[in-house]
Amino acid sequence: MGTMLVPTTRAPLAPASFPALLGTLWRDPHTVEPGDLALIIDRLRQACAAYPESADFRTCLGIAHAMNHDAYKSMDALEEARTLEPENFWAQVKFAELLYRLRALQRAEQETTRALNLATDGRELAIARKQLQEIRRLMREGTQKPEWTKPLARPALWLFGAALVGCIVAVMR
Repeated sequence: MGTMLVPTTRAPLAPASFPALLGTLWRDPHTVEPGDLALIIDRLRQACAAYPESADFRTCLGIAHAMNHDAYKSMDALEEARTLEPENFWAQVKFAELLYRLRALQRAEQETTRALNLATDGRELAIARKQLQEIRRLMREGTQKPEWTKPLARPALWLFGAALVGCIVAVMR
Protein backbone atom coordinates (compact mmCIF):
# COMPACT_ATOMS: atom_id res chain seq x y z
CA MET A 1 0.00 0.00 0.00
CA GLY A 2 1.62 3.21 -1.15
CA THR A 3 0.85 6.61 0.16
CA MET A 4 -0.86 8.95 -2.21
CA LEU A 5 0.27 12.56 -2.28
CA VAL A 6 -2.57 15.04 -2.17
CA PRO A 7 -1.81 18.61 -3.20
CA THR A 8 -2.46 21.11 -0.43
CA THR A 9 -3.61 23.84 -2.80
CA ARG A 10 -6.10 23.30 -5.54
CA ALA A 11 -5.81 24.70 -9.03
CA PRO A 12 -7.24 28.17 -9.53
CA LEU A 13 -10.74 28.43 -10.88
CA ALA A 14 -11.32 28.78 -14.59
CA PRO A 15 -13.82 31.34 -15.92
CA ALA A 16 -16.12 28.48 -16.92
CA SER A 17 -16.52 27.53 -13.23
CA PHE A 18 -17.97 30.94 -12.37
CA PRO A 19 -21.67 29.91 -12.69
CA ALA A 20 -21.17 26.83 -10.48
CA LEU A 21 -19.50 28.95 -7.82
CA LEU A 22 -22.44 31.34 -7.70
CA GLY A 23 -24.64 28.60 -6.27
CA THR A 24 -22.41 28.40 -3.21
CA LEU A 25 -22.03 32.12 -2.77
CA TRP A 26 -25.73 32.92 -3.07
CA ARG A 27 -26.65 30.61 -0.20
CA ASP A 28 -27.37 31.70 3.33
CA PRO A 29 -23.95 32.53 4.85
CA HIS A 30 -24.77 30.43 7.90
CA THR A 31 -25.02 27.26 5.79
CA VAL A 32 -21.43 27.52 4.54
CA GLU A 33 -18.84 26.10 6.91
CA PRO A 34 -16.05 28.56 7.86
CA GLY A 35 -13.41 26.13 6.60
CA ASP A 36 -15.19 25.81 3.26
CA LEU A 37 -15.52 29.57 3.04
CA ALA A 38 -11.80 30.03 3.74
CA LEU A 39 -11.02 27.55 0.94
CA ILE A 40 -13.38 29.36 -1.43
CA ILE A 41 -11.75 32.72 -0.61
CA ASP A 42 -8.29 31.25 -1.17
CA ARG A 43 -9.27 29.77 -4.53
CA LEU A 44 -10.92 33.03 -5.57
CA ARG A 45 -7.77 34.96 -4.72
CA GLN A 46 -5.81 32.54 -6.88
CA ALA A 47 -8.34 32.95 -9.68
CA CYS A 48 -8.14 36.75 -9.44
CA ALA A 49 -4.35 36.52 -9.71
CA ALA A 50 -4.57 34.13 -12.68
CA TYR A 51 -7.27 36.20 -14.44
CA PRO A 52 -6.67 39.81 -13.37
CA GLU A 53 -9.09 41.15 -15.97
CA SER A 54 -12.05 39.11 -14.67
CA ALA A 55 -14.66 41.25 -12.97
CA ASP A 56 -16.71 38.10 -12.30
CA PHE A 57 -14.04 36.54 -10.08
CA ARG A 58 -13.60 39.80 -8.18
CA THR A 59 -17.37 39.97 -7.70
CA CYS A 60 -17.36 36.43 -6.29
CA LEU A 61 -14.43 37.33 -4.04
CA GLY A 62 -16.36 40.33 -2.77
CA ILE A 63 -19.37 38.15 -2.02
CA ALA A 64 -17.21 35.58 -0.22
CA HIS A 65 -15.57 38.28 1.90
CA ALA A 66 -19.03 39.64 2.76
CA MET A 67 -20.13 36.16 3.81
CA ASN A 68 -17.01 36.07 5.99
CA HIS A 69 -18.10 39.36 7.63
CA ASP A 70 -15.15 41.29 6.19
CA ALA A 71 -16.81 44.41 4.78
CA TYR A 72 -13.61 46.28 3.89
CA LYS A 73 -12.15 43.47 1.78
CA SER A 74 -15.55 42.90 0.23
CA MET A 75 -15.90 46.55 -0.73
CA ASP A 76 -12.37 46.60 -2.17
CA ALA A 77 -13.03 43.55 -4.35
CA LEU A 78 -16.41 44.82 -5.55
CA GLU A 79 -15.05 48.29 -6.34
CA GLU A 80 -12.24 46.70 -8.33
CA ALA A 81 -14.76 44.56 -10.23
CA ARG A 82 -16.78 47.68 -11.07
CA THR A 83 -13.61 49.43 -12.23
CA LEU A 84 -12.64 46.50 -14.46
CA GLU A 85 -16.09 46.21 -16.01
CA PRO A 86 -18.34 49.24 -15.33
CA GLU A 87 -21.28 47.63 -17.17
CA ASN A 88 -21.26 44.43 -15.06
CA PHE A 89 -24.70 44.08 -13.46
CA TRP A 90 -23.63 41.59 -10.77
CA ALA A 91 -20.66 43.67 -9.61
CA GLN A 92 -22.91 46.71 -9.39
CA VAL A 93 -25.84 45.07 -7.64
CA LYS A 94 -23.62 43.29 -5.11
CA PHE A 95 -21.75 46.52 -4.36
CA ALA A 96 -25.12 48.21 -3.79
CA GLU A 97 -26.23 45.28 -1.61
CA LEU A 98 -23.13 45.64 0.55
CA LEU A 99 -23.92 49.32 1.06
CA TYR A 100 -27.51 48.39 1.87
CA ARG A 101 -26.39 45.84 4.46
CA LEU A 102 -24.05 48.43 5.99
CA ARG A 103 -27.10 50.75 6.15
CA ALA A 104 -25.59 53.44 3.92
CA LEU A 105 -29.04 53.60 2.39
CA GLN A 106 -28.84 56.77 0.31
CA ARG A 107 -25.71 55.59 -1.47
CA ALA A 108 -27.18 52.07 -1.75
CA GLU A 109 -30.26 53.54 -3.43
CA GLN A 110 -28.09 55.39 -5.98
CA GLU A 111 -25.98 52.32 -6.72
CA THR A 112 -29.01 50.01 -6.96
CA THR A 113 -30.64 52.43 -9.40
CA ARG A 114 -27.46 52.24 -11.47
CA ALA A 115 -27.66 48.42 -11.32
CA LEU A 116 -31.30 48.62 -12.41
CA ASN A 117 -30.16 50.52 -15.50
CA LEU A 118 -27.54 47.82 -16.23
CA ALA A 119 -30.02 44.92 -16.00
CA THR A 120 -30.28 42.96 -19.24
CA ASP A 121 -33.12 40.53 -18.53
CA GLY A 122 -36.22 40.11 -16.41
CA ARG A 123 -34.45 38.20 -13.64
CA GLU A 124 -31.85 40.93 -13.15
CA LEU A 125 -34.57 43.59 -13.25
CA ALA A 126 -36.54 41.74 -10.57
CA ILE A 127 -33.49 41.40 -8.31
CA ALA A 128 -32.60 45.10 -8.59
CA ARG A 129 -36.21 46.23 -8.14
CA LYS A 130 -36.68 44.07 -5.04
CA GLN A 131 -33.45 45.42 -3.54
CA LEU A 132 -34.47 49.00 -4.35
CA GLN A 133 -37.89 48.41 -2.80
CA GLU A 134 -36.30 47.09 0.41
CA ILE A 135 -33.87 50.02 0.59
CA ARG A 136 -36.71 52.52 0.21
CA ARG A 137 -38.76 50.71 2.85
CA LEU A 138 -35.87 50.97 5.30
CA MET A 139 -35.40 54.65 4.45
CA ARG A 140 -39.08 55.31 5.20
CA GLU A 141 -38.77 53.50 8.52
CA GLY A 142 -35.67 55.51 9.44
CA THR A 143 -33.23 52.62 9.81
CA GLN A 144 -30.29 54.30 8.13
CA LYS A 145 -27.01 55.66 9.30
CA PRO A 146 -26.90 59.44 9.49
CA GLU A 147 -24.82 61.17 6.87
CA TRP A 148 -22.12 63.39 8.29
CA THR A 149 -22.44 66.33 5.94
CA LYS A 150 -21.93 69.14 8.45
CA PRO A 151 -18.45 70.16 9.61
CA LEU A 152 -17.60 69.25 13.18
CA ALA A 153 -14.89 71.91 13.69
CA ARG A 154 -17.11 74.44 15.49
CA PRO A 155 -18.61 71.96 18.01
CA ALA A 156 -15.14 70.49 18.61
CA LEU A 157 -13.74 73.96 19.36
CA TRP A 158 -16.60 74.67 21.78
CA LEU A 159 -16.00 71.38 23.56
CA PHE A 160 -12.26 72.03 23.75
CA GLY A 161 -12.89 75.55 25.08
CA ALA A 162 -15.29 74.30 27.73
CA ALA A 163 -12.82 71.62 28.82
CA LEU A 164 -10.03 74.21 28.97
CA VAL A 165 -12.13 76.58 31.09
CA GLY A 166 -13.06 73.67 33.36
CA CYS A 167 -9.39 72.76 33.83
CA ILE A 168 -8.42 76.40 34.61
CA VAL A 169 -11.23 76.74 37.16
CA ALA A 170 -10.20 73.47 38.80
CA VAL A 171 -6.54 74.57 39.04
CA MET A 172 -7.48 78.03 40.41
CA ARG A 173 -9.36 76.53 43.39
